[in-house]
Amino acid sequence: MIILVSDTSVLIDLERGGLLEAAFSCDLTMVVPDLLYERELAADNGPLLRRLGLGVVALTPDEVTFAQRLRKKQPGLSLPDCFALSCARRQDHALVTGDKLLRTEAQAWQCAVYGLLWILDQMEASGKTRAAMLHEGLTRISNHPRSRLPKGEVLVRLQRWNVQHP
Repeated sequence: MIILVSDTSVLIDLERGGLLEAAFSCDLTMVVPDLLYERELAADNGPLLRRLGLGVVALTPDEVTFAQRLRKKQPGLSLPDCFALSCARRQDHALVTGDKLLRTEAQAWQCAVYGLLWILDQMEASGKTRAAMLHEGLTRISNHPRSRLPKGEVLVRLQRWNVQHP
């Protein structure tokens, strides 16, 4: 089983699409580093995310050192992003992010990295999320002014899920 280390953008998009509960009910194991949780989630929807099953993990001293060095090397990444990447380098872990710079850096470290659309595909494959819900959620996410999802890939999924739309 793979453990997904999420950055904040993926969780925000899932919330934006009304898909948080569905994502956590599809046998996906998601965690965030404690620093990311405290700085970016705890005061807002952190308690809800924890009730849904989001794990909060501490980094080892070596992982913290890696994150701090990465932050100095890549000033475009936030410290919480660097903590997420450091955690995702663990065996059987993968990073889930919507941030292009973080994705590129993860790939440079040969870390498995996925995005929001991959999560939606996993939700579909689980059989626990209706196509209509995925269609509606992805429509909301992709219509948001801050959406940076690839339009072609979004369209493919919207068409697929619309066919199954009741």
